[in-house]
Amino acid sequence: MRGYRRRGALADLVTQQWVRWTGRNIDPARTSWLSGPIGDPSGIGRDFFIGLASSEGLQVRRSGGTRGLLAMKQLRGPGFDPAEVAPAVRDFYEHTSDFELDSWAEWCGVFRPFGWLLTVMFSRRLQQLNMPLRPLDTSGGTVSEIIHLQDPASGEVMYTAWLRELRRTGNVLYAGCYSTAGVPGYQSPCVKVVFPLPNGNAIVLLRPSVGEDGALTILSSGRRFGDPGFYFTVRDPEGTVRARYVRTMREKIRVYADGNGAVRADHTLAIWGTVFLRLHYKCTRRQQTPASQDG
Repeated sequence: MRGYRRRGALADLVTQQWVRWTGRNIDPARTSWLSGPIGDPSGIGRDFFIGLASSEGLQVRRSGGTRGLLAMKQLRGPGFDPAEVAPAVRDFYEHTSDFELDSWAEWCGVFRPFGWLLTVMFSRRLQQLNMPLRPLDTSGGTVSEIIHLQDPASGEVMYTAWLRELRRTGNVLYAGCYSTAGVPGYQSPCVKVVFPLPNGNAIVLLRPSVGEDGALTILSSGRRFGDPGFYFTVRDPEGTVRARYVRTMREKIRVYADGNGAVRADHTLAIWGTVFLRLHYKCTRRQQTPASQDG
């Protein structure tokens, strides 16, 4: 295990150097669509957002009332009308903490060994983006938690975090910050998801569209820096930030009502036009109890 950790730390260094050598300097104050929480070199884990709140003087709200990922109205723009999104889908995004989540994962073909390597070298060690390797990994269910970090004076939500853990293993599946952002290369707001990583982060900017059935599709697709898509950023000790646009990476999520009271999502990740991972989710409303209500 120590050998894997040493090789993992070396892989972190190589990845960060790749971003430094091939990326471009950015000013996070002027490029807000590429700003977001930056992870510690030792990893992320379930307590990352508690530490972030402490360092920025924010209050943590993880119980009582409803906490959503984002309001659909924040995505309104040319070509996207939130009113066309199915009510059940809007309900999920705006009241996410009221839902339970089941998930299934499938690594595709020749990418399965890559999934194993990614998990061993990065995900388990960093406790971030811990994609399941087998259906058995998700057999115990998924713990899903929405955490709001709020300004103590105004109550404004500064960060909305979605923390997901595999109940069977306790590994952090996903620790991301959700918001919306305008990007230079697209006319409407995008869904912005920031995944803290050592000395930087991964940022996915997804453009929304609505199907005839009211399904919401968000897609990270673009051609050049400034478009929706997948970005890595790295911050040097002196504060310089470099960003790299990864045009070959694509992510697509289709969220829809299944007609049986649940919301489902089909999530694919592709590289060089080939899907390497499929994820499927079923989201159902939690049974409400008096203890879980404001009061």
